[in-house]
Amino acid sequence: TIVETEAYYGKGDPASRAARGMSKLNWLMWEKGGLAFIYMVHGNWLLNVTARKKGLPGAVLIRALEPREGIELMRKNRNVPTQLLTSGPGRLTSAMSITSALNGADVTDNGSEIKILGPGMKVPSVGSSHRIGVKNDLKRRLRFFVEGNPHVSR
Repeated sequence: TIVETEAYYGKGDPASRAARGMSKLNWLMWEKGGLAFIYMVHGNWLLNVTARKKGLPGAVLIRALEPREGIELMRKNRNVPTQLLTSGPGRLTSAMSITSALNGADVTDNGSEIKILGPGMKVPSVGSSHRIGVKNDLKRRLRFFVEGNPHVSR
């Protein structure tokens, strides 16, 4: 279950990969919503999902999830307590063996190697804050998380 995300826009968002326009590394941000956009930062793969209609850049960084299945397999990739398996964007991709090989995969397609299923649980309370590690953040709070969930990164 996804428990923490951050939203990123285009040109008006200095922290966005799309802030300086389209490139061979960020072109997926201009594609349809629902595609995995995976890139490396500080030696860690980061999983984003495109989140706007084709032609408008935007993506959501998946920062943390609460593992429900495959925990033992994840633990083979990251031998840490369950709470630390996926509590952070680099930890999440490491535990789930997500790499750039999945870049561009449609996460809404049931046949995809990586997919996000529709709503299946009631979220008790969603909190928001400024994005983590963003020096010149926008005034809007663009980080969202399940309040009180132990798998949230911070």
